[in-house]
Amino acid sequence: MKRYKEKGFILLLVITILAVIGAVMFLLAEDSHTMLFESDTAYLRATQRNLTASALAWARYNMTNETSTILNKHDLDTANLTTRPATLSVTIETAENKEPQAQITTSTTRKRRTLKSKNKYTLAQ
Repeated sequence: MKRYKEKGFILLLVITILAVIGAVMFLLAEDSHTMLFESDTAYLRATQRNLTASALAWARYNMTNETSTILNKHDLDTANLTTRPATLSVTIETAENKEPQAQITTSTTRKRRTLKSKNKYTLAQ
């Protein structure tokens, strides 16, 4: 009879350990989902910064080579800049007695998330 009590105790101990391991795995899975979401957000923001920097460089270069007061909206090719789908458009406006401004619109996608921005930047000459 003592042998049955020992086997029952060991079985109960194994079941308890499995339940604890399951709970720990559940918590780790939730943390990994949060980390994945944050890494996707960081990737999208880095891509957005790269697109904006490229658009500003393009706008500054074209402002030095262009003499017209208003340049139309330009959709720039982003195939060589990112591996993910992205769009980039630049509108350069110059008014008399004001510094030229570039309105940069970016959109980048990763998985099911899309990060869009639309900002104006002053182009120093």
